[in-house]
Amino acid sequence: MLLLKDIYHLATMNDAGDRLAGVDVLVEGNSISRVEASIDPPHGAHVIDCSSMLVLPGFVNLHHHFYQTLQRNVPPAQNQKLFDWLTTLYNIWEGLSVDAVRASTRLACAELLLTGCTMASDQMYVFPSGVHEELIDVEVEAARELGLRFHPTRGSMSRGRSQGGLPPDSVVQTEADILKDSARLVEHHHDPEPFAMTRIALAPCSPFSVTDSLMAETAEFARDKGVLLHTHLAETADETEYCLKTYGKRPLAVMKELGWVGRDVWFAHGVHFDSDELALLAETGTGIAHCPTSNMRL
Repeated sequence: MLLLKDIYHLATMNDAGDRLAGVDVLVEGNSISRVEASIDPPHGAHVIDCSSMLVLPGFVNLHHHFYQTLQRNVPPAQNQKLFDWLTTLYNIWEGLSVDAVRASTRLACAELLLTGCTMASDQMYVFPSGVHEELIDVEVEAARELGLRFHPTRGSMSRGRSQGGLPPDSVVQTEADILKDSARLVEHHHDPEPFAMTRIALAPCSPFSVTDSLMAETAEFARDKGVLLHTHLAETADETEYCLKTYGKRPLAVMKELGWVGRDVWFAHGVHFDSDELALLAETGTGIAHCPTSNMRL
């Protein structure tokens, strides 16, 4: 139990945008139970004097790749366009190990918590050949150790270079293996209850690394299980050119055809949408996770 006492300035972030001063906030378990002018400290509560403090709700990170925290300064990859950056790093990610995933998850969670972020999503989509340990299970364990509310997304790549995709075949999986592991993760880790600390979403990587059939089957499976859907979309002009060449359609039109719009879907980046596409996103309630630092570099 936690009591924040005599808060100098409380930004509630509620629908009305209320900002309060001189109030107390009582936290019981995973939720705020009371916000009042003065609350007597309950027995055993940890009390923090907030008379000189700004209090904010925990921040939420909508899109991340925890494993990439270990490759942020690889010289050949810096200052390249997305496709060149990816093809450079795929050669490193072929050697991704359980220890690397555990270390990178701990690092990412610690960095997020230090910025005031208390809940994060992560898209893990590289599962190298020969690594049979459940990498997302390792992430879940590490996030629990640090106390971060965690929504890992089971990413996937099924379209390797031999099928016209961008990633090498050594880091893609079969559709059957992807769907089998997706079902396992939902069964073992997804908690649909309010204030759950762990929930699973399904997140095929992108139109240039995932087959149409996997995209469609993942959407059908996710809706059957009541979990959310996530993928990269409209991140770069190269992606638009790839979709026009491969499908004869822009990226969002491809995703709409495969059943990937709606309030249970959120896309990462969403930089290159036109006015009609923005209207479709608004009409369907499809979410966008903007990624300012990544988008700025690109």
